[in-house]
Amino acid sequence: MYRPAAFRQDDLATLHTQIHACGLALLSSAGEQGLQASHLPLLLAPNEGEFGTLYGHFARANPHWRDLASGAEALVVFSGADAYVHPGWYPAKAEHGKVVPTWNYIAVHAWGQAEVFDEPERLLQLVSRLSERHEQGRAQPWAVSEAPREYIDSMLRAIVGFALPIRRIEGQWKLGQNRSRADQTGVHQGLSTSTEPRDQALAARMPIRE
Repeated sequence: MYRPAAFRQDDLATLHTQIHACGLALLSSAGEQGLQASHLPLLLAPNEGEFGTLYGHFARANPHWRDLASGAEALVVFSGADAYVHPGWYPAKAEHGKVVPTWNYIAVHAWGQAEVFDEPERLLQLVSRLSERHEQGRAQPWAVSEAPREYIDSMLRAIVGFALPIRRIEGQWKLGQNRSRADQTGVHQGLSTSTEPRDQALAARMPIRE
C-alpha cells in the first residue's frame, strides 16, 4: 500500500481497533488458480503472535481455501470510513483555485500465511465466537447452541476454517492531514453536514489541526 508519511498509521492498538470495527474483510491470494479474493467476517486474537492472529472460515466448495492450504501468502484488507472530498469545501479554492477532488479513507492491510483446519470441535468454537461477536448487543442474541446439533454438524462439514498469524501490518488514515487547518475544517464541515451516512462517518474520524 502506498503510504505518504502524513497518512501512515503504525500504532498496533489503533490498527487492531480498526480490524475489530470492520465487519467484513477482503482476503486475497495468488496460487495455482491465479488471483482469488473472498469476502469474509474475521475474528482477531490480538495477543497471539507479534501482530495478532486472524480467524475465519470458507465454504468448503470455495476453492480459495486450497491455495491457503498450499502455503500461499494472503493479503487481508480491512476497509473503514471513506468519502469523496469536494474541492469547493477547501477555502483555498476561493484564494487561488489550486485544488482538486480527492477521496479520503481509512484502511488496514495485513499479510500472512494461514493454517487451514476442519476439525469439528475447532470449527464449532470458531463459528460460536463469530456469532457471539455479531449478536452481542441485540435484545435477544442468537447462539449456535439454539440450533439442533445434527444440523450444526452438517453445517460444519460444509466449511473449512483457518488461522492466519499476521506477519506484516500497515494502516493508512488519509484524512486530509496534509492540508491547512482551514481546509481541514472546511472538509469536516462539508462531510458532517452531508446527508450521506458514509460522509458523516468519515467526518467523525477526522483530526483537526490545532
